[in-house]
Amino acid sequence: MAVVIDTVGARPRHPEKQANPDTPLLKKPEWLRVRAPGSPGYMQTREIVKTNRLVTVCEEAGCPNIGECWDKSHATFMIMGETCTRACAFCNVATGKPLPLDLDEPGRVGEATAKMGLKHVVITSVDRDDLADGGARHFVETIRAIRAASPTTTIEILTPDFARKPVAALESVIDARPDVFNHNLETVPRLYLGIRPGARYYHSLRLLERVKERDPTQFTKSGIMVGLGETKEEVMQVMDDMRSAGIDFITIGQYLQPTRKHAPVDRFVHPDEFRALEEIARAKGFLMVSASPLTRSSHHAGEDFARLQAARRAKEAAA
Repeated sequence: MAVVIDTVGARPRHPEKQANPDTPLLKKPEWLRVRAPGSPGYMQTREIVKTNRLVTVCEEAGCPNIGECWDKSHATFMIMGETCTRACAFCNVATGKPLPLDLDEPGRVGEATAKMGLKHVVITSVDRDDLADGGARHFVETIRAIRAASPTTTIEILTPDFARKPVAALESVIDARPDVFNHNLETVPRLYLGIRPGARYYHSLRLLERVKERDPTQFTKSGIMVGLGETKEEVMQVMDDMRSAGIDFITIGQYLQPTRKHAPVDRFVHPDEFRALEEIARAKGFLMVSASPLTRSSHHAGEDFARLQAARRAKEAAA
């Protein structure tokens, strides 16, 4: 039987948000119903994550797709701890003062990638504004460890914005040559101050543009949430901004409110609207588009990337 995975009312771990007034909760529609996790594949993935003492964004962000992804041995590893230095209004990851970096973590991520037999792995992180390089070196070490432990695995990274850090920090991550460099814009510019107050829209856009400038062969990716109060015209403008920055892949998913202290859901966007947005994004020239209520940055990332590679090989062979 399908059930709704609901993070509202989860353990209180957002002291910086406790002074916020409770926000209203909208009843979730049928199209946001997912199965509760618990399959043998899910349990096996959970054991590997636990044994290697790793953190996943699947758990920390309360992702509704965790049952499906972990059943297929897909997990998005979150490096540099489970405490973020930012306090975004949409995010369920804990905010506070992080612990020092675990220097053995990159090796454990590499080992877990090999044990799980991942063909494609996604690595994300908390924001680490406390570090001089924003955690860039830790990303580089993790990419190297994965390549050493599982050479055929393609690597996708979902990075913070490295705001107020030396340009060399970002360049070092680009030079580690991940297969996909992802950084999410998250929402439209008008909503940044309330939803993503520690970030700046054009800084994030420029970051992805710099990736293409330094390595034109590297795929870039970004995503936004809808249902926060944005308009269709604003979403289309973000698409144009992304294409102007050379971004190849786009993801669009429904915002789900983690707790009553987080930003409220303005509305639940119907699947038909997501299909329309997907058609618009494809017409604008994105190489890969994923748009649905349950779309998340890493949901089906491996399958999508594999399909793109297969299509390119077929095109090259035909030429």
